[in-house]
Amino acid sequence: MFGNHYRNRRVLITGHTGFKGSWLGLWLNELGAEVNGFSDQAPKPPSIHQSVAATIWKNDLRGDIADPKAVSRAITKTKPEIIFHMAAQPLVRLSYDRPMETWQTNVMGTANLLDSVRQQKRRTHVIVITTDKCYENRNWHHGYRESDSLGGHDVYSASKAGAELVTQSMRRSFFEPGKKLGNVASARAGNVIGGGDYAADRIIPDCVRSLRSGDAIRVRNPWATRPWQHVLDCLSGYLLLGWKLSTGGKNSNFADAFNFGPPAASNRNVRDLVEEVLKTWPGQWKNEGEANAPHEATLLHLSTDKAAQVLDWFPVWNFETAIAQTMEWYRVRHDRSRTDMNKFSTEQISGFVTAAREQGLHWA
Repeated sequence: MFGNHYRNRRVLITGHTGFKGSWLGLWLNELGAEVNGFSDQAPKPPSIHQSVAATIWKNDLRGDIADPKAVSRAITKTKPEIIFHMAAQPLVRLSYDRPMETWQTNVMGTANLLDSVRQQKRRTHVIVITTDKCYENRNWHHGYRESDSLGGHDVYSASKAGAELVTQSMRRSFFEPGKKLGNVASARAGNVIGGGDYAADRIIPDCVRSLRSGDAIRVRNPWATRPWQHVLDCLSGYLLLGWKLSTGGKNSNFADAFNFGPPAASNRNVRDLVEEVLKTWPGQWKNEGEANAPHEATLLHLSTDKAAQVLDWFPVWNFETAIAQTMEWYRVRHDRSRTDMNKFSTEQISGFVTAAREQGLHWA
């Protein structure tokens, strides 16, 4: 897979104890990479880091991404050839409660990481992971393109737009002219689902918590549409971008921003998602919209034309398969009381790769 590029490569994942970071670490471990992680703290159980990826790390480092000295120490220790920067405050609603922490983590954390690589003059290739919410949302029905305006109504979305601007300016000011430095790209994706996500105020974890307790699923905004995407589809884009960024030469057209999202048919509203969940795990849901709830966009959709044309990247699992695979993970973990989900999760990766190969995707 991925041209065997990751075998024996030193990789650093910031935010490695999180949902996407844990899945990425597990996949990179399967690809033969030396996988290192840097996060502020391990999440409390239950977490995917605890049940899947806790034992795969060459270095499992702790520190605040907003602390430049801690970031510099992590890079010095791991000497990464590739960095996937995922460390973030990732929740919209929490950003209303902790706005300054969100700005510090998402904007200054990104600046710290890129500046540490710059100051150490490492030929390290960096993929900065942001979100589909980094765009100025105008409730368009068509997908946002990488050339569209960045922005954000809420603090989280605006902070991710800020992270994109930091990435762009650091790339243009230092990495492009820096002969000793590697390439920098950013990856924009969101509404990622999959087994092992237990964060608050995310619809799939909320569904799982309600179903496990026998309660009706409380839905805040059933008509909001989102581009739902399985975590492995999202990560296949990150890994493909990392491979191309590392091998395409200095300042190639891979050193840029890319959207990764599902097929247009997977752009469904929250009600559709919850009802699909209930096909796999019987229960009920109820509409509990809050009168004074924090702002959330009604429509959100990404164009992935650039990823298709430049990277030859395409999604693998459709909406129904993504939901089924996600809920199967939780049923195995909780109905069968399996605390070690490493084997099952690697089997899901293998199944995903097989499906990609059957579709003729070149990275597989």
